[in-house]
Amino acid sequence: MFSKILIANRGEIAIRILQACKEIGIQTVAVYSEADKNSLHIQFADESILLGAPEPKESYLNIDKIIHAAKQTNADAIHPGYGFLSENASFAAAVASAKLTFIGPSADSIRAMGDKAESKISMKKAGVPTVPGFEGTGQETSAQLTKTAKEIGYPVLVKAAAGGGGKGMRVVEKESDLSEAVESARREALNAFGDDRLLVEKYLPDAHHIEFQVFGDQHGNLVHLFERECSVQRRHQKIIEETPSPLLTPKLRKEMGEAAVAAAKAVEYFNAGTVEFIVDPETLKYYFLEMNTRLQVEHPITELVVGLDLVQWQIRVAAGEKFPFTQKDFSQRGHAIEGRVYAEDPANRFLPSTGKLLQYIEPGGPNIRIDSGFTAGSEVTHFYDPLLAKLIVYGESREVAIQRMQTALREFVVHGVMTNIDFLQAVLAHKDFADGKVTTRWAETKFSWKPTEPSFEALITAGLADLVKPRASTTLSANEVDPYSPWKTPSGFRN
Repeated sequence: MFSKILIANRGEIAIRILQACKEIGIQTVAVYSEADKNSLHIQFADESILLGAPEPKESYLNIDKIIHAAKQTNADAIHPGYGFLSENASFAAAVASAKLTFIGPSADSIRAMGDKAESKISMKKAGVPTVPGFEGTGQETSAQLTKTAKEIGYPVLVKAAAGGGGKGMRVVEKESDLSEAVESARREALNAFGDDRLLVEKYLPDAHHIEFQVFGDQHGNLVHLFERECSVQRRHQKIIEETPSPLLTPKLRKEMGEAAVAAAKAVEYFNAGTVEFIVDPETLKYYFLEMNTRLQVEHPITELVVGLDLVQWQIRVAAGEKFPFTQKDFSQRGHAIEGRVYAEDPANRFLPSTGKLLQYIEPGGPNIRIDSGFTAGSEVTHFYDPLLAKLIVYGESREVAIQRMQTALREFVVHGVMTNIDFLQAVLAHKDFADGKVTTRWAETKFSWKPTEPSFEALITAGLADLVKPRASTTLSANEVDPYSPWKTPSGFRN
């Protein structure tokens, strides 16, 4: 087993990995940018290393600095988390070249699945159904992509060849919009992944997005841990995930699980990974979308339903341990839902909301889990994804899980920035969600929602601004709020 692991990430996923290491008895190293100098994940780690400026290219995307930090602190392994360099084959190879262990799949597997065009070719060879599209090099010119889109037929999806998480993706309804979509997708992909290659494929607007968790060791053992329904999305970013999927039949679940395992075996995959599919709800035909060669944001719901600590097993199999379970050892028990709580303003086109968290109270209780990298006094900056927390609940049935999530959201108090909490509540209360009829475009095309004018977050922010007594040339802290104010009560008082 490793003696020390460097976590090449930030926020809630860094803390999640730090906790897993602590339980196993492994020393940890956190890395951070100048914008994260007061972040929570630094406080949890045994050691911390400053990487550089807030911009990702100067910090969390800088391979040389991260490997140097690992060498400097005598770490023997690096966990990439998700996002940033987690699906960068060059990073995995550089870690191995530095005589360190990359906690994830091999660089070859990442490369095979990270190139979206090459991965689709591999999946076709493995007999896995794929989305109609063009498997080019990803470096085609705008003129070539225009020709390709016309051949495929609109609407089409332009997406980053080297990324995931909804970044570098654009739906294009007509040819006149393609050029602008290509340019903006390239810019976003380059900023997020350091790679601006794109590909084009047919877009299926009314589909379910269903992914299968796969897990394997370096001794040839590979299983799937069932599915996650991820159809509640906005701008290709997942908002609510659940398992089991309300769409799948036992027969389809078995078939798609076997296809996911076949997809992973085609690239000799080990460690945690996710095979993503889109499913036509009318015909129940499914198509391979992509494979994320890393731990997913939504992995906790699988952990709750299957009863496995995925992060600990990531570490164990990276250290060479055998995965002691077979497919027949796993079943789905109960129902789990995850809601992503973002610092964003739903009333203003969901633009990110930045600032200091003047109050931050997480809900608690049986079968409620919070994965977060923030606390009262933390600063939400514009440099990184505005995810505040993942709220995860478990219930013996889907109905119980939905009710528990609604209750937990009502008890989640965040003051100082705007959040999407009310938006999540509205989705959960909608009949389409209760009936399991939500598709990937539902939130943007069929879901009608208006926030209360003004929202309660705006009222609270205004109230806090009036209560706080500023001092010249200083930054206010959460403690400077009037201690006798009802806004500060731990009960989460609301007007």
